[in-house]
Amino acid sequence: MPIKVYYTSTASSSKLEGNQRKIDMILTAKKIEFEKLDVASSEENKKKMRELMGDDKAVAPQIFNDDQYCGNFEKFEEANESDTLKEFLKLE
Repeated sequence: MPIKVYYTSTASSSKLEGNQRKIDMILTAKKIEFEKLDVASSEENKKKMRELMGDDKAVAPQIFNDDQYCGNFEKFEEANESDTLKEFLKLE
């Protein structure tokens, strides 16, 4: 399962919670398998996400194809709306 979604189980706002839920719903609806990795309950997940991005201040949600960075929620939503989600996720 190559798609990884780094998220936080302790969302600081309803907007963040909604964005994370939307990623989940879109990937599920499009039958794209993915793994959710919680950065709030695992310091290791947070460290890995930031290391892969090269940004020690990065916050969830962030999306990867295996260890290759795809983008954040805004880029994900853009790709979904422009029907380029598979390209965004590096599945094509």
